[in-house]
Amino acid sequence: QVQVVESGGGLVQPGGSLRLSCAASGFTLDHYAIAWFRQVPGKEREAVACIGTNDGAIYYPNSGKGRPTISRDMNLNTVYLQMNSLNPEDTAVYYCATRRGWCQILPSAYDYWGQGTQVTVSS
Repeated sequence: QVQVVESGGGLVQPGGSLRLSCAASGFTLDHYAIAWFRQVPGKEREAVACIGTNDGAIYYPNSGKGRPTISRDMNLNTVYLQMNSLNPEDTAVYYCATRRGWCQILPSAYDYWGQGTQVTVSS
C-alpha cells in the first residue's frame, strides 16, 4: 500500500528553520516522484518543490534566494524539505505527495497524499 507520512512541522519564530520529513512506504523513491505542496485557508494548494525518480532531478516552482531545499535519503525512503529564514508568509499546512513517474507542478497529477503537517511562523 502506497503511503506517505509527513512530520516535522510546528511553531517557529521568524528567521528560524524547520526540516520537514516525508516517510514513504509501499514503494521506492527510484520509481516515484515526491513533491511538497503547501496550502493556506482560502487559497489553492501550491507546489513548493519536487524530487524526481532515478536521477533525483529537483524542481522548484519558485526560484530565488531563500527557497526551501528538497533532498532524499534512498536508504530511509524519506524525502526532506529544509526551510530556512522562515517568515510569517510561510505559515501553511505542508503536504507531501507522490506519483509514479516525473515531477508535475499541479496537485491533480499526484495520486497519493499525506495528511499534512502544520507550519506556523510567528513571534
